[in-house]
Amino acid sequence: VQLQAFGGGLVQAGGSLRLSCAASGRTFSTYAMGWFRQAPGKEREFVAAISWRGGRTHYADSVKGRFTISRDNAKNTVYLQMNTLKPEDTAIYYCAADVGYAVVVPTTLDEYDYWGQGTLVTVSS
Repeated sequence: VQLQAFGGGLVQAGGSLRLSCAASGRTFSTYAMGWFRQAPGKEREFVAAISWRGGRTHYADSVKGRFTISRDNAKNTVYLQMNTLKPEDTAIYYCAADVGYAVVVPTTLDEYDYWGQGTLVTVSS
């Protein structure tokens, strides 16, 4: 499974960005997908995840109400719509895939099997 994240960039506080993550593989619809981020000097942290059928989502408290994760299984793509961005959202954002038919939406790093290369989001104040 190969994952490629894109859509990052520089945005002012209060603005919006939409990240995309394109996945290879013919069984994308069976993967739970997640987004994580890593700010300079900090550990990678969970942002959002979506179940393999798309019916369940989970968000970190810090982004709840501002970010929305979604997926299009026909396009093998997962999205992260980020609104009302804050300077503290500045980080490299990574998408990840859990190919294990997770029953519960995975929210920890070690539950994910494959990772994309990351895309940088910079929010200026």
